[in-house]
Amino acid sequence: MATGRGKLFRNYRIGLEKTQSCRKQCVDTCSRAFNKDDVPLQSSTKGSETTKSLPTELLFKILSYLDASSLLCVACVNNRFHELANSNALWYNVYITETDVGKIWKPKTVDDSAEVMSATSIQEKPDGYWRKEYFRKIVWKGKKRWKDQLKTISPFTGLPSNTEKVIRGLQVAWEITVTDRKGINTTIQQSNACFSDTTVTVYWNSTNWPYFNKIKMLQLHGVVQAPVDCPTPNRPGWRSLLAKYDLSGCEPPTIIGSDKLVKLLRLHPGLIVGIWRGQWSVAFFIASLHFHQLVERSILGSSICPYAVPTDKPLMDDIDPECGLHGYKLHFSLHNAGNIFMSGQFAQLFCKKEYIRNESVRLMVISRHDMSQHIPISGKIGTAWNTDVLGGVVESCCMMSLTVLDEVQNPFWCVSTPVSLQLSTEASTSYDYMGENYYIKYNDSEGRVFMELVWLEEHEQFFLTNLVLYITTEKVNKHFRTKY
Repeated sequence: MATGRGKLFRNYRIGLEKTQSCRKQCVDTCSRAFNKDDVPLQSSTKGSETTKSLPTELLFKILSYLDASSLLCVACVNNRFHELANSNALWYNVYITETDVGKIWKPKTVDDSAEVMSATSIQEKPDGYWRKEYFRKIVWKGKKRWKDQLKTISPFTGLPSNTEKVIRGLQVAWEITVTDRKGINTTIQQSNACFSDTTVTVYWNSTNWPYFNKIKMLQLHGVVQAPVDCPTPNRPGWRSLLAKYDLSGCEPPTIIGSDKLVKLLRLHPGLIVGIWRGQWSVAFFIASLHFHQLVERSILGSSICPYAVPTDKPLMDDIDPECGLHGYKLHFSLHNAGNIFMSGQFAQLFCKKEYIRNESVRLMVISRHDMSQHIPISGKIGTAWNTDVLGGVVESCCMMSLTVLDEVQNPFWCVSTPVSLQLSTEASTSYDYMGENYYIKYNDSEGRVFMELVWLEEHEQFFLTNLVLYITTEKVNKHFRTKY
């Protein structure tokens, strides 16, 4: 008798332990599904047995009580939750409850939201419309005074003096998206950004880049991320297209320098690609972004269309017969992310009518025949680079930034681009300097730049001996309403 009761109680205890274990496992599964801190980022399953057993109407009712951060987390559980959590009706509910200024968030059901707007008109919007509208509104909530901060102009550069302050205040970042020939996109957020007087140099380091010869397109976006908790690496926010580089069928990029580990390729406008030597794998990207309307270009465009820069009102002067040929001002610098090799301001630049040749207006900034204008360059010119484990400096290449102001001190021609020094093959006719002669050339659709430098071995220093700008007459005529 005693032996029989012992076996009975033992079997009963084992059954209770199994029941409690099943209940605990079920509770853990449900809590993981709705806990935003422990939710898995990706799931290929179509849903657990628990979620399959719940009707869609009941799940939809439950999700209508969640805020934006919780919806983003729930959308990562599985495909079924992803479809439900991105419904226009749910995000309209979040939109009207969380975007009212000064109101404390209270969950509203979809039935309550329908009192404000009919369900039919909500669903008529494209998929993701209210989700996008919600993030657009909260991104710019309380950030409407940045335009006033940009009204203060620096007398040295002619550009807004608070550009860096505004960018940091808006928490603007830049990301690069690489599309390979199979159509697969890889998006990398910036690793570092270094500001100077007129530019910001942005770095992207990663080990997930595809091979360079397999890249079809590059896109550079300015990003203002939404202040929400999100389990995915790329938080929702507003993206503005700055530049697009189509590498399919275009001319090969220009090699501007190399060292023992990497070689640097230049893509127009202003992008450096670092390639590991001996192979086509990408090591890093570096972009030089000019401050002129950088804030507007980084936040006011869309993900597929860049910001449309407003056209300047043409300046007209009926009294001055040489309108558009004098009164220019130039801010010019050679730099990398951490060092400024040369920076200067040049005023009262002009061009006589007889020097308008080849449809270009010539502005002589530094003349090789006037030694008083020659400028020493600090340090040895080079571009510093780094990855997660390696770093170095590629010599004889750097960033060139120029800002040309017109006669009323408005930005007229702004450029920030990587350049490289080339050894001159022509014999020098100058007896003032005994050393190797170098030159730097740059050109685009609006103008070109020509520089001459000499390397003095005894001083271990470059001297800038010649600097000439050529601005197209088409740009001058359009800006000043002239007919040169």
